Amino acid sequence: MVDYLIKNGLVFNGINAKPIRQNIGISNKRIVFIGDSEVSANEVIDAENLYVAPGFIDVHAHSEFTLLLDGRAEGKLSQGITTEVNGNCGLSAAPLYGKALEHRQQELQQLGITETWQDLHEYLNILQNKGIALNTITLCGHGNLRASVLGYANIPCEEYMLERMKRLFSESLNQGACGLSTGLIYPPGIFSDAKEIKALLGIVSTFKKANGRKFVYTSHMRSEGDALLEAIEETIEVGRATGMHVHISHLKTSGEENWHKIDKAIELIEDARNFGIQVTCDCYPYIASSTDLDSILPDWVFEGGLKEEIKRLRDPQKSRMIKSALSSKPNKYWQNVYVSSVFKARNKWMEGESIFDISVRTGKNPVDTMIDIVIEEEAKTGAIFFTMNEDNLRRILRLPYVMIGSDSSARNFSGPTCKGKPHPRGFGTFPRFLGFYVRDENLITLPEAIRRITSLPAETFGIRERGVLKENFFADIVIFDYNLIKDRASYKEPFTKSEGIKFVFVNGSLAVRDGILTGALAGKVLF
Repeated sequence: MVDYLIKNGLVFNGINAKPIRQNIGISNKRIVFIGDSEVSANEVIDAENLYVAPGFIDVHAHSEFTLLLDGRAEGKLSQGITTEVNGNCGLSAAPLYGKALEHRQQELQQLGITETWQDLHEYLNILQNKGIALNTITLCGHGNLRASVLGYANIPCEEYMLERMKRLFSESLNQGACGLSTGLIYPPGIFSDAKEIKALLGIVSTFKKANGRKFVYTSHMRSEGDALLEAIEETIEVGRATGMHVHISHLKTSGEENWHKIDKAIELIEDARNFGIQVTCDCYPYIASSTDLDSILPDWVFEGGLKEEIKRLRDPQKSRMIKSALSSKPNKYWQNVYVSSVFKARNKWMEGESIFDISVRTGKNPVDTMIDIVIEEEAKTGAIFFTMNEDNLRRILRLPYVMIGSDSSARNFSGPTCKGKPHPRGFGTFPRFLGFYVRDENLITLPEAIRRITSLPAETFGIRERGVLKENFFADIVIFDYNLIKDRASYKEPFTKSEGIKFVFVNGSLAVRDGILTGALAGKVLF
């Protein structure tokens, strides 16, 4: 007798094999039977004409705080995602000390999060005790380390500071972090150099030898446009010098003037792989990115933290310098930058509107409009940037070492996380990849696509006993209709459920039953 029997489905094991008609038995959170015969079950799910696969793994998520606020993760589960990798782009939930704690506490209070913590162990305990609907594993953010020790100052990392950062990083690895992430376009990571990153990663080998765990270095690189090639070279050099597996976050060629760099970018990565350096990447299947609106400001504006940034924007002389730096951007650029979320209720009308259209309505030029928004919103404005090329996206999606990451937080169709007009990738990434690019456009085979969102991420990020359908592995399973799978979320209506995901198991519990979210909170914090 098993808890569930999935029968008559075409089963992908997750390792690039063609599907086989098999039955799967689930009990006590795990897969206990895979084969041809039937076993007695408390509940039988007939998967006739459906595909059965390991639960999808979102390798690039930002759900540290939305999961804490509301752990249902409906936008992710309805895509078939059962595990997220969080702590990306240099930002993780912990450690939080000094200026890092001061900066984050204010934001958490505004979100309505009342819990407090400083180290990763404390945070993960709070998260698990509150209950989450999917599994999460986290990287340690380099931005957390630097801000905890150096604050947001643009200063070199002296040896004693580096030693304090190493201690914090070591503590986070001991408490379950699966590696280090950097966000080299965001403060304070923007003020660091490759020497600092290499020195921090130098301690990882000790942990590898001690417990055999897999660790990875992921990077939102220093540039994804004008200095894209130099940024890739820097990332590869970190891998070469440290022996670490390096993973490039959301690989892209940003800006029309940089689209031609795709050939050289791929060449650099593949030359490194051929040389024996472990390099992988992730990508989301959209030509628009999303981050904070103020990310387009010159680097020097961010020194000293948020208060200093706003002070510079208000200063007439410094404001003129900032406007001069942005003056070369044509109207076409501002027509492709959309406000996705604002903090203040009186500015809600801006959500979903381009900076150019907002400037027309307010009677100002686009640069003044953007700066005024950042000041008014205290640099808490999210934005969507249409800067990428469809042909380049397709080339990246074809690469066998590229995984899929939503680059989004776990949100719900109601409640405190249902606000603004966030990027639709938070609700449609995986169905869009499988439905549009794999089925309709035939970019790669379905078995290969399944490998890229299951076993390859599990192998890359050291996620044990998941990512493959195998007896005694955890029962994270997706059952989907390949003919129907489709993303429906749009930039104007992002909170829209995808089609085709029929059943989702997380640790042997049904999170989606016949397309309906069950509300189960069966997710686990993974180490």
